[in-house]
Amino acid sequence: MTAPRHLALGVLLLVAVPACRRDARPALRFWALGREGEVVAQLLPEFERRHPGLRVRVQQIPWSAAHEKLLTAFVGGAMPDVLQVGNTWLPELVALGALEPLDERLARSAAMRTADYFPGILAANLIDGVTYGVPWYVDTRLLFYRTDLLAAAGLARPPPTWAGWVAAMVRMQAAAGPGSWAILLPAREWEPLVILGLQWGADLLRDDARYGDFRSPAFRAAFTFYLEFFRRGLAPPGETAVANVYQDFARGAFSVYLTGPWNLGEFARRLPAAARDRWSTAPLPSPDGEYPGASLAGGASLVIARGSRRQNDAWALVEYLAEPAQQARFYQLTGDLPARQSAWRAAALPDDPRAGAFWLQLQHVRSTPKIPEWERIASAIAHYGEAAIRGDMGIDGALEALDRDVDGVLAKRRWLLERAGG
Repeated sequence: MTAPRHLALGVLLLVAVPACRRDARPALRFWALGREGEVVAQLLPEFERRHPGLRVRVQQIPWSAAHEKLLTAFVGGAMPDVLQVGNTWLPELVALGALEPLDERLARSAAMRTADYFPGILAANLIDGVTYGVPWYVDTRLLFYRTDLLAAAGLARPPPTWAGWVAAMVRMQAAAGPGSWAILLPAREWEPLVILGLQWGADLLRDDARYGDFRSPAFRAAFTFYLEFFRRGLAPPGETAVANVYQDFARGAFSVYLTGPWNLGEFARRLPAAARDRWSTAPLPSPDGEYPGASLAGGASLVIARGSRRQNDAWALVEYLAEPAQQARFYQLTGDLPARQSAWRAAALPDDPRAGAFWLQLQHVRSTPKIPEWERIASAIAHYGEAAIRGDMGIDGALEALDRDVDGVLAKRRWLLERAGG
């Protein structure tokens, strides 16, 4: 007996619907941080066009909440397939076993050439010789300065040494007039102090990162030099001394600012018209004249969750976002400096009068110690640096307390290394 036509059609539909659901792949989950999470969506239609049936769902996460959210997601087994992480977070996520090693995929990739990345930035993505992240965009810190006030100090170009810069700052401060400062070094930031420590040859940690090494002669010399900016009245001693960075820079309240590439766009947008042609950037000087001096390897990388069941799809997304053309477009949309040197050349950034200083500085960057505890150690450096700036502690007392606190942070690391026979 033949089934009624409408019944047969219904059976076919019941069979067909589950089949369609089996063929459809769920969206690839991508967590991106801050403004990058808003902008990256503009790059994804082309990726999805190249990969029919593959969709990407981007979740934007504020930087302020990202670290805690990542750890919570790992503990709860809810990690995305691809995620953006700050370089200093990599050691912690690697120690948890949260990230997939990428060396084999990099070696097979025709689109990815490690020689196209800044060596110091690429090295920041290696933990114990294994690559866990692909640099997405880069940053580092150098000097933003008032060109007119440097000229008023009698210099046609930035000096290559810190001694030369200090002498110039004294004259720049005098040229700016009463009530001004020479340099803005935000007292709550750890980065300037760590940069100086690295330039002076400090290791920061000792005995395979088991203990702090901040009382070493090298770091003590860097710390002393750093504090001299405040003790000589060249740098404001607190955050409240500068009400608005851009307006105060424009009016000469300070002449030099140690900051990063995010301020290239901010200076261009926020400075008054009269000051827009009165500033430039310069790589960091060094204590001994070797130019430029070292700075920090910063930025963000793309990583793949070890627990992802979509690792091939995830790698396809990472490769796509790492393409020089996508890097150049991402720079145009965000102002984030590209991680690939070919993207820099395509956008003529090395020849840009302001971005070009970052091109040179990025050839001379170093990463912070690659241990999971670094974020806590960095907070301790900022805390005791600020205490010394305020005069609440002397140099020796601050460094002794810093070593003591860091040794406490590293107590678990020592225990684990001892149990492992290391």
